[in-house]
Amino acid sequence: MITRDPSAFLAVARTLAPDFGPAVARAAFLVAPDGFRMAEQSASDNRYMAAAAAFDPVRASQQHRTLQRALSTELPTVCFAGDEATPDALFPNNVFATAPGRLVIGRMRHPVRQREAGRSDIRGFFRDVLGYAQVDLSTQPHPCELTGAMVIDRARGIGWCGLSERCDEAGAGLMHAAFGLRATLLFDLAPGEYHTNVVLAVLAGRAALVCADGFANPAVVATLAAIYGPHAIVLSPAEQAAFAGNAIALSGGSAWMSATADRALGGDTRAALAAAGFVVRSVELDAIEAGGGSLRCCVGELF
Repeated sequence: MITRDPSAFLAVARTLAPDFGPAVARAAFLVAPDGFRMAEQSASDNRYMAAAAAFDPVRASQQHRTLQRALSTELPTVCFAGDEATPDALFPNNVFATAPGRLVIGRMRHPVRQREAGRSDIRGFFRDVLGYAQVDLSTQPHPCELTGAMVIDRARGIGWCGLSERCDEAGAGLMHAAFGLRATLLFDLAPGEYHTNVVLAVLAGRAALVCADGFANPAVVATLAAIYGPHAIVLSPAEQAAFAGNAIALSGGSAWMSATADRALGGDTRAALAAAGFVVRSVELDAIEAGGGSLRCCVGELF
C-alpha cells in the first residue's frame, strides 16, 4: 500500500514482521568530491548549504577519504571518481540506490544533478560486474530523489517518504514500486526542508532518529513512535541543526554520523541510542557539510 493516511499506514505497518530483507547493507559506495563547490541550483532549495566562500574542496576531499577508511572498518566500501561538472555528486544516495539484485536510478530535480544519473561507470559496475538489473527513473518527469526523499526500513519493507520540490507524489509511487516496498507513508515535509533523510533516520529497522520540526503533520511523528516505540528518539532543534538526523546504521550495532552531529548529541539521546543497542561512530565532515548534506547523504547502500 501507499497512502497519505497515517492511521491506515499504521494499521498495515504494525502487521509487518522484520523479515523483508537484511536490515543493513552488505557494502557501501561513495563518489569522491572532485569539483566540490556550491551549486547554485541546489542551493535554491537547500537551506543547509553554506555560502560559496565557505567551501574548501581540499579539506572536503581529505575528509571524504577519511570517511571511506572509517566505513571500511565495518563493511566493504568502494569509491567512484568524481566529476568537475557535477559538484554535488559526493551525495550519491539521491541518484543511485539498490534493492537486492537491482539498481534504482532516480530523477533529480535540478539539471546540475540530473547529469549524475548518466554515469556509465556506475551503471556499468552494477550491471556488468554485479549483474544487477536497472530500474531507470531518471528520464521520466517526476522528481524522486531516492533515499534522500524516502527513508526505508529495509527490515520491514516500509518507506517514509517526504514530499517537497525534490519528490512529488507520482515520483514517490515510482520509488515505492522500484524498491518493491510493502507499505509507504507519504507526508509533507515542513516548509524549508528538502529531504527526509535530514530529519529522519531509521537505524537497522529497530530505532529511529526523528526531528519533529521537520514534519508538517505531527501525526507522522506519532506514527513513527508507534512503530519504533521507546526507540523512536526525538532530536532537539540543536541536534537537528548539527545533522544528527542524517545518520545511518551500517551494522546492527553502530550508528554513523558526522563529528558535528556527535558533538551536538545530548545525554538523553546518547542514552536512548545505547538502550537501542547502538554505539555512535563519527567522522569529521564539516567541510562536506557546507554542501548541505552530511554523512548519510554521502553513503550509497549496496543490498
